[in-house]
Amino acid sequence: MSFNRSRLCSALALCVLVSPAMAGDAVDERIARIELGLLPRNVIQGQPLPTASLAARMAALKVPGASIAVINNGSIEWARGYGVAEAGSARVVTPQTLFQAASISKPLTAMTALNLVEHGKLSLDEDVNARLTTWKVPPGAQTAANPVTLRALLNHSAGTTVSGFRGYAQGAAVPTLIEVLDGAKPANSPSVRVDKSPGEAFRYSGGGLSIVQLLMTTASGKPFAPLMKDVLLDPLGMHNSTYEQPLPPALHGAAASAHDANGVPYIGKWHTYPEQAAAGLWTTPSDLARFAIELQNASMGKSNKIVSPAMATQMLTRLKGTWGLGIGVGTSDGLPTFNHGGANAGFRTLMFAFTTTGKGAVIMTNGDRGDVLTAEVMRSIAAEYGWSDYRVTEKTLAKVDPKLYAHFVGNYALDGVTISVVQEGERLFVKAPQLRPDPVQLLPASETRYFNLADTVEFAFEQDAAGTYDLIIKAGQPRRAKRVP
Repeated sequence: MSFNRSRLCSALALCVLVSPAMAGDAVDERIARIELGLLPRNVIQGQPLPTASLAARMAALKVPGASIAVINNGSIEWARGYGVAEAGSARVVTPQTLFQAASISKPLTAMTALNLVEHGKLSLDEDVNARLTTWKVPPGAQTAANPVTLRALLNHSAGTTVSGFRGYAQGAAVPTLIEVLDGAKPANSPSVRVDKSPGEAFRYSGGGLSIVQLLMTTASGKPFAPLMKDVLLDPLGMHNSTYEQPLPPALHGAAASAHDANGVPYIGKWHTYPEQAAAGLWTTPSDLARFAIELQNASMGKSNKIVSPAMATQMLTRLKGTWGLGIGVGTSDGLPTFNHGGANAGFRTLMFAFTTTGKGAVIMTNGDRGDVLTAEVMRSIAAEYGWSDYRVTEKTLAKVDPKLYAHFVGNYALDGVTISVVQEGERLFVKAPQLRPDPVQLLPASETRYFNLADTVEFAFEQDAAGTYDLIIKAGQPRRAKRVP
């Protein structure tokens, strides 16, 4: 099914919710500036700041639909839907359209687990096997003196394997949670095991959250989706949200379809995720904003609807990595922040908020290239609202003789993926179709160090003992791609 740009543009900005705190005209003007002011991650020093419209970027990235909610002064200031729920259809995205939250499912799971802790049904620091009955964490790198705990699982530091899940296409057999944990058919992911000492280091693990899912249902005696509805979704007024997997047929008409990198709908519209705690939430940006506002308020002692202020503070206290309990935490110009992104098949999502200033935003998209879009939209929102985070970074462009690029041209291998470095005229590109559909232009910071304008990934070329150049990819922990014929 082809991507219809004219249909997309005609469907933009169809529905708006505005808080009474601001006059309609002022809000509309603010929204218009955001819609026309999408920003790249980096800009070259001395060059004009390039901006783009939301409509143009959605079309270029082949993302049919997007939905945005902005938090200001502690409430949802506005929410809008853009584009269509499925490419080629006339079904427009509204603020009530459901998207898969993907990994943003995790912080909501964490808050609910902490509610169970405060009600005495779980403990943060005991061996989880003391509460598990139908399945136990198998022996591994943990010990009796250093067991797997709920605190470590929520912090992604329990040493558990399996970072994420692919989901199950419509018509495919869907495993039980225990089959997922054991990597038993029909599960399409490896078994969840402990191969690092708990507490040793941060390592993102959706598998660990799947253990949390089983722990929560065992402790509460309830299936996961009803538990989340009763403890968190309903009390926060998140009435357009559900953890039901597969999505109930009654909600299909309200849901956005997933799309691949070419803007083509996934067969069966979307994947099913039995890993509900890690990836199973269907929701809207407005509902996720309600969660973010509750976390802000609880951390400041203004609310205890789900957890106490003391427990909210624990949730937002940095432990291993840049993570608290179930959520990323940081600071921006001295202001505390929290965040989480999500990536399910055909969906990309992003939530960011300042902990104490009553500001934040949630962006959800129904395309595999939506991660680029969510970051660009967040930077536009940040610029409009004067945030100290999501600023554009100025990069200094070094003067490099393009003849040097000949040393770097060639193929490199990393984890079975071939990465090609090619020269086109006086420009250098990285091509890796398995990882991203478009070539990435490398801009020189020096003769051997390079950046790109779209994101924070940096590249470097280093010679090995034989004088052959390897490609170093710096996205978090640097990784070496070896030169291959």
